[in-house]
Amino acid sequence: MSRNIILVDPLPRTLDLIMTPEVRSRLEQLGELVISEDRQMPAEQVEALLPDTVLIFGQTDMPKERLDRAPRLRAIINVETNFLPNIDYQACVERGIWVITPASAFASPVAEAALGMAIDLARGITKADRQFRAGVESYGLAGNDETFRFAGAPVGLIGFGDLGRQLRDLIRPFRNTVRVFDPWLPAEIIERLDCIPASLEEVLKESRVVFVFASVTSENEGFIGRREFSMMQPGSAFLLMSRAAVVDFPALLEAVGSGHIRAATDVFPDEPVALDDPVRKADGLLLSAHRTGGTRDAFYALGSMAVADAELIMKGLPPQLCRRADPATASRLRSKPVSVS
Repeated sequence: MSRNIILVDPLPRTLDLIMTPEVRSRLEQLGELVISEDRQMPAEQVEALLPDTVLIFGQTDMPKERLDRAPRLRAIINVETNFLPNIDYQACVERGIWVITPASAFASPVAEAALGMAIDLARGITKADRQFRAGVESYGLAGNDETFRFAGAPVGLIGFGDLGRQLRDLIRPFRNTVRVFDPWLPAEIIERLDCIPASLEEVLKESRVVFVFASVTSENEGFIGRREFSMMQPGSAFLLMSRAAVVDFPALLEAVGSGHIRAATDVFPDEPVALDDPVRKADGLLLSAHRTGGTRDAFYALGSMAVADAELIMKGLPPQLCRRADPATASRLRSKPVSVS
């Protein structure tokens, strides 16, 4: 009798990190869990399990050769939340295998943190705290010489996926004009969400606060560099909240160090960041250790979304909560695994 194997190969995640006991119990009802959490599942073990595997939870390499040996496979659920170039996405589409990720679980906490960091940069909250502790604080109007109100300030969004849309919803009470640059979206979608479609240059030149939520693709690595930072208004705020690789980091540090802009980042080219990295001493740069999305409720949402869609798929129904991989876009992404933070 065939076994319904659920291959669990989730690093850098673990099931305890992303699932409550109740959600894990629901997963166990779908099949027999074979788990490798202390290391990536060995190739020989994967190969032995493929004929009976119905679901994969994780980032297991699945080229066409392996898909050929997995006739019962219904879905690959990437719980790391990036579509990696280790799957034959086109073959999955042709065979009716869903490749999905519950990445939107992180959208709300990242957007919330991005808003907080933007207000901090605009009003100089962290800077004022540091000055006070150093005994060099300024009071009243003198203490606001370089600040501006976030409310009503023109905002620019670079990338308008789950993160950008969550941020747009959060800032509605602040009555900002919002310009969006996202070459993967038609103007109609951007306008429908009460934003103005714009070029990258328009976003940079016209915005007082710029949020970067863009994914890394084969076309946009390092596409925000010295030229782009020079377009920004003096004293404006730049927030990097998605992938470090879309920014030329030395150029960012130069723009901040010169005083031309102020900035915040939750991501870095290499993580963990070296203790002697110059980013740690950059005045005018608000730092966060890739933690804005990693709240306990977000990780549990990741697991519950994944299991809920797995339940639908095992009933022969399409997933409803997770993002689906599209071969035309997944092949252009240049994501790399991230830490559990």
